[in-house]
Amino acid sequence: MDTPRDALSQGFEKARQGLRQVSQSSDLPNFDSTGTRALEAWFLGPKAENADELERFIVEAIRDQAFWRRNFHPSDPTHITGEMKRSPEYLAAMDSLTEGYQSLLAFLKKSVPFFSPRYQGHMNWDLTIPGILGYFAAMLYNPNNVAFEGSTATTILEILVGDDLCQMLGYTIPDREAIDRGAIRPWGHITCDGTVANIEALWSARNLKFYPLALQAALQADPALAKGKSIAITLPTGASRLLIELDTWELLNLPADEILALPTRLTAESQISRDAITASLVPYSLQSLGLQEFSRRFLSQIDKSPVFLVPGTKHYSFPKAAAVLGIGAANAIDIPVDKDARMNIAALREILEKCLVEKIPVYTVVGVVGSTEESAIDPIKDILALRAEFRQRGLEFTVHGDAAWGGYHISVMRDDFDMPEPLASFVAAPPPAVPLKHYVIEQFQALGGVDSITVDPHKSGYIPYPAGALCYRNSAMRDLVTFSAPVVFHGDAEPTVGIYGIEGSKPGAAAAAVYLSHRVIRPSKSGYGKIIGQALFSCKKLYARLLCMALPEDPFVVVPVSRLPAEVDGADLAAQIQFIRDRIIGKTNEEIIDDNEAMKLLAEIGPDQNILAYAFNFKNASGQVNTDLAQTNRLNKALYDRLSIDPGNDIYGYDLIVSTTDLNAAQYGETFINDYKHRLGVGKSSGASIVVLRSVVMDPWVTETTKGSFLDILENEFRKAVTAALAEIVPTQRGY
Repeated sequence: MDTPRDALSQGFEKARQGLRQVSQSSDLPNFDSTGTRALEAWFLGPKAENADELERFIVEAIRDQAFWRRNFHPSDPTHITGEMKRSPEYLAAMDSLTEGYQSLLAFLKKSVPFFSPRYQGHMNWDLTIPGILGYFAAMLYNPNNVAFEGSTATTILEILVGDDLCQMLGYTIPDREAIDRGAIRPWGHITCDGTVANIEALWSARNLKFYPLALQAALQADPALAKGKSIAITLPTGASRLLIELDTWELLNLPADEILALPTRLTAESQISRDAITASLVPYSLQSLGLQEFSRRFLSQIDKSPVFLVPGTKHYSFPKAAAVLGIGAANAIDIPVDKDARMNIAALREILEKCLVEKIPVYTVVGVVGSTEESAIDPIKDILALRAEFRQRGLEFTVHGDAAWGGYHISVMRDDFDMPEPLASFVAAPPPAVPLKHYVIEQFQALGGVDSITVDPHKSGYIPYPAGALCYRNSAMRDLVTFSAPVVFHGDAEPTVGIYGIEGSKPGAAAAAVYLSHRVIRPSKSGYGKIIGQALFSCKKLYARLLCMALPEDPFVVVPVSRLPAEVDGADLAAQIQFIRDRIIGKTNEEIIDDNEAMKLLAEIGPDQNILAYAFNFKNASGQVNTDLAQTNRLNKALYDRLSIDPGNDIYGYDLIVSTTDLNAAQYGETFINDYKHRLGVGKSSGASIVVLRSVVMDPWVTETTKGSFLDILENEFRKAVTAALAEIVPTQRGY
C-alpha cells in the first residue's frame, strides 16, 4: 500500500514537474484568476441569450484544434485532398451525414427542457458556459484519464481539480514542508458519478477495516518482515500494543490514520522496503483472497458479519455497493430519520451500542449531505462526536459524507481561498451571501472531519455529465483499492489518477469541464455560492408560496415535508405563517433583503438545501380535510400525471414539470412518517407510504423577471393541475 510520503509525494512531484515543463513552452492552465461575478454570463440562458457568445467560443475551439493539427509536423503528407472532397463518394457521405445530423437535431428536441424555470423535476438545470467549453475543447483531443500517457494535459487538470474540490469541502491542503513533517494530505479525483464515488468510498473503508489482519498475518509468517514484529500501534483507547499481539476485534477497530501510516512506519522504523511489504501482503490481502476465503482465515472469532450504517434517506448506490463488494445489502443497516428527515442520532447511538456489545464490526457510518428527495443534511457534527465517544470504548469506524447533491452548497459560506502553488490566490472581497440555516452551517463546518466525501460537479456544479468526484481526507485511502497494470503504467511515481478507482477509461474532458468552470466561477461565495445562494433563495420563496398557497375557500391544502421553525420549537405556528404571508409572500427580493426579520426567518425555513418535497390533500364537501391516506396518495399521483413528461409527447405542451417519490416507514422510520401523516391530516389513517411531489430549484432567477415574479406563474400552474386532479378523483369538486 502506497503512502503519502512515498508514491503519493512522488506522484504529485511528477505532476508538478509536468506543470513546470509545460509552462516553459505554452500557457499553463491554472486558477490564476479572481473568478467572475456576472451570473448572467455564466449560462446559455433560458432563451439562449448567450448563444452568440457560446457559438464564438465553440468555433474558436474547432479552429484551434485545426491549427494544432496542421502545425504538428506540417511537412507530413495530407490524406483528405480537395480532389477527394469533390468525389461522388465523398459528397454522398456528406449528404448522408447532413441528413442524419438534421434528423438527430430534430429528435433531440424531445429532450427534457432543463433550462426552463418551468422544469423542477430532477437535479438538472442549465450548464455553465465554461463547463460546456471545457468539455467541448478537451473532447476534440479525446484524452483518456485512465493513464498519464493518454492524458498528459487533462490528468494534470484532474489533479488540480481534485485539490480544489478538497479545499472547497473543508479539507486542508498542507504545503510540501508540512507533508515532509508527516502532515496528512487529502486527495480527490473525478469519477463518472456519485454512485461510483460511493462504491469506491465503501470499497476503501472495507479494505481499510481488514488491512491490519492481513498485515499481522504477513508479519507472523514471512521472514522478510521479521524486523517489523516490533512495530507498536496506538489503540483508540490510547494504549500502545505490538501489532502482532492484537486480537481480531482489536485489529478490526484501529483508527484509520494509524492503519494508513503502517507501511511508512515499517519502512522508516524497520528498514523494510515498500516493495517487500507489498509482496509479503499478497498471499493474505482481501484483494487477493476474496471475502469468503479471507473471512474463513481471519474472521473466525467474529460471529456476525460486519455492517455499515446509512440513514433511511440513503441513495440507492449504497445497497448496490454492498452487493458489488460482497458485503451484502442485508448488512447495510438503515438508521431511522427524525421529523426533519435527518439521521436520528439517538437511533444511531442505539445501533452502535448493539454493535459494540455484540462485537459486530462497523465499516463506516454514512451521513447524507443533501438527500435526493428532501434535501436534508444529516447531523455530521453529532456523527463525528459519536465516533469519538465509541472510539474510546473500542469501536472504530470511518465516516463517509455523501455530498453528491449538497457538496457545492458549502460554497455559499466558503470564503475565497488560496490554492497551493502553482495555483493562484484570490484577494477580491466576496459579495453578500444568502444565509444558510444555522444548523446547515454547523454541519458544513464539521465536514472536513469525515474520512471521505462524494460530490458531483454534474449536479450542483452545473457541469456536463459525467463528472462525479470522490475526495479522501487521508490520501493514502486511495491506495487500498489500487490495481495497477505494469504494461500501462511506467511506475508509481507517474501522476496517474485512473488506477485509484473502479473505472478504466474515463473522459479527460470531464476534468477539463470542471477545471474551466472552477476557474471562471470559483467554488466560493463569489462564484458558485452566488448561483446556489440565489437558487436557495428562490427555493425558500417557493416553499413559502406553497405553504401559504391554499386560501380558506380553496378545496385543498399543501403541506411541505420541511417543518417550520415554530413547529420545531413549539412556538406560535399561526403567527409564523401570518408573518410569512405579510412579510415574504408577494414581496420582491429587494424588499425581503431590506427586511432583517424576514431575511432571518427566510434563512431558517424550508429544506436544508434546494429540493422541495410537498404533498397536497383535499377538503371534503363539508370543508374538512380528507383523513384517508390512500385518497391523499391518489390525489398526488393524479397531480404527478399532469406535471410529468410522457415519452413521445410534444415537449412544448408542458407548462410545469415536477417529480415524485414515495416516503415509507420501512426506510424512514415511524417517527418521521407518523409526524408527516399527522400534518397532512391523515394521522389516523392506515398505511405507511406517502406519495409526495418534488421540486428541484436550481434556477437562480426563478422568482424575479422583467415581467414580475415567476412564482405567480408556477402557482397558477399548480392551481390548474390540482383543479383537474380533484375533478378526476373527487367528483364533487368539479368546477369549484
